[in-house]
This record gives sequence, C-alpha cells and structure tokens, in this order.
Amino acid sequence: MLGTSVNAAAIVIGALLGLLIGKHIQERYSDLIVKGLSLAILAMGVDGAINANNMLVVVVSIAIGAVVGEWIDVEKRLENLGLAIESRFASKNPIAQGFVTATLLFCTGSMAILGAIQGGLLGDHQTLFIKSILDGVISVIFAATLGIGVVLSSVSVFLYQGTIAISASFLQNVLTDVVIQDLSAVGGALLIGLGLKMLGAIELKVGNLIPALFVPVLIYPLLSLM
Repeated sequence: MLGTSVNAAAIVIGALLGLLIGKHIQERYSDLIVKGLSLAILAMGVDGAINANNMLVVVVSIAIGAVVGEWIDVEKRLENLGLAIESRFASKNPIAQGFVTATLLFCTGSMAILGAIQGGLLGDHQTLFIKSILDGVISVIFAATLGIGVVLSSVSVFLYQGTIAISASFLQNVLTDVVIQDLSAVGGALLIGLGLKMLGAIELKVGNLIPALFVPVLIYPLLSLM
C-alpha cells in the first residue's frame, strides 16, 4: 500500500498547490514536464525488460496476454466504467466536476493497474512513485481549472489501487525468483509501450496487455510438470 498511499498524497499536495498557484503555470512548462516523465517511464520499462530470466516466457506471456486482453477488451471496459461514473455523478457542481474528471484520469489508466499489481505482487512501488509525480503535476493543472473536487479524487485512487494491490498480494506465495524476474520483465515491456503512447509515438491499447502480467505465474507451474 506504500505506492498507493504516496500516490494519493501526491494528488492532495498537487491539487492544493494548484488552488494556490496553478493559474500562473504556463502550458508549455506542464507539457514539457509530462513528456519528460514519459521518458522516465520508458527508461524504467527498459531497465525491467532487459532483466528477464527467460525471454521466451516474456514473449509468450505478452502474446497470450494480448489475446486474452483483447478478447475481454480491458481498456474498453475501463472506458465504459468511466463513462458510467461520469453519467451518474457529473453535474454543474464544480466540486463534482473536479472529483469525477480527476478520478477518471487517475484511476482508469493502465499505469494505475500495472503499478498496483506490481506493488501487491512484488512489493515494487517504482511505477506508482512515477505515477505519483505525474498525477501530482496534473493535479496542479486540474485544480487550477476544476477546483477543490480534484483533492477528493485522492480517496478514489487510494481505494481503487489499494484494492488491486491487496488482491494481487494473495499470489505472493506462488512467486519464485524466476517468476518475479519474468513478471517484472513483462511489466517493463508494458511500461515501454505506455511511455511511447504518452509521447504520442504509437497507438497502443496498453490496458489490453495487462493480463500478460499474470501469465508467468501460470507458465512456470506448468513447466515444472513437464
């Protein structure tokens, strides 16, 4: 829960800062900061991907995960959830608008799920720490335009990512060192895709690749039976 707690705190701090000084920050600065963080996500992804124990397992995991994710259409389901929340709660109330808009952005992205899973499964909070910085910067901009409702979105982030992390933690007893290595490598590959997407370099449904994170956990027990 450490990464999730830091993420929620970053949103609160960023939003409060945005209420104070956000209107004075020029768009070109915030845009450059977000792109710089995208490069950091890319670097972190490369670092994770190159440390695979068995690259074949990583490739197979991504292939299987892509098929399953596309079949389920994870990203579309996240979008539909966001639209449902928006249609149910959005109003002309500025607090509600800020809360709903920020919640949708911070909770429905692939990085939220990926980071929470990595934190719960591996105790690796790097992804959520990077997301915390990104969300904190965005909170400054959002709070300046949408108001104090952005602060309240931190509660949504804490509950959403925390639930995913706790659920994923139940798989820890089946994790070996080699499984962790390859799971981290799959996560690194997804982060590379996310970083490229944030830079506008590629169009990729990173959310539909999230099932690939669980495939190494299933592959190695099967290999041990052969």
